Amino acid sequence: MEISPFYEKSMTCINCLHKFKSIKVRSRFVRVSAHDSDFKPVYLDPLVNPLYYNVAVCPQCGFSFSDDFSPYFAPGTKDVINKQITEKWTARSFSTERNALEAIETYKLSYLSALFKKEKSISIAGIALRISWLYRDENNTVEELRFLTIARDYYNTSYTEGDFVGTQMSETRVLYMIAELSRRIGDEKQAIKGFSNVIESQRQTTEPKLIDMAKERWQEMREEKEKRAQI
Repeated sequence: MEISPFYEKSMTCINCLHKFKSIKVRSRFVRVSAHDSDFKPVYLDPLVNPLYYNVAVCPQCGFSFSDDFSPYFAPGTKDVINKQITEKWTARSFSTERNALEAIETYKLSYLSALFKKEKSISIAGIALRISWLYRDENNTVEELRFLTIARDYYNTSYTEGDFVGTQMSETRVLYMIAELSRRIGDEKQAIKGFSNVIESQRQTTEPKLIDMAKERWQEMREEKEKRAQI
């Protein structure tokens, strides 16, 4: 009997506590062939894309969340979620295999859920970044750039507020993401400043690969600038 790459996982909504099923991808079927410079994974089999299934959507209240969400709800936020999401929610399920557009919809729902719940800026940045990746696969440059900009701005806020501390994101990685996303959206000034900050941190960091990546991007930008000057 052939094993499916997908399986059902039992979930409990962290907002309304409703129990439901959500599809996940078995790790043995996940094969990454490469990563883009903003860490977007490129999968050997685009149909087995775990990004499509990161978000769980509660079919009862519409609240949408991932493992990155905190279980804590600040006072008053559940009332806002009920008014802004649940009261407008048309009951539907995302508990089957998803295509790219359905995956994008789940991430946009989680983006709204994170905003109303007042999740950390670092978490909201990650959601927006993944939406941009999904749009990149769809060759939708306009929407990709829109969500890259949102992600960059939230990484900036996270760095300023320091809310990335205690997460899997190091200071060096946050600085790199600010720089790389700035480069991708055409904000050359902030990109150069950001990559310089990453390179300057090389004595303190335990992530030499990020330093090398920052040097590569900085050199690419320098060469592009020289080419433009020669035209």
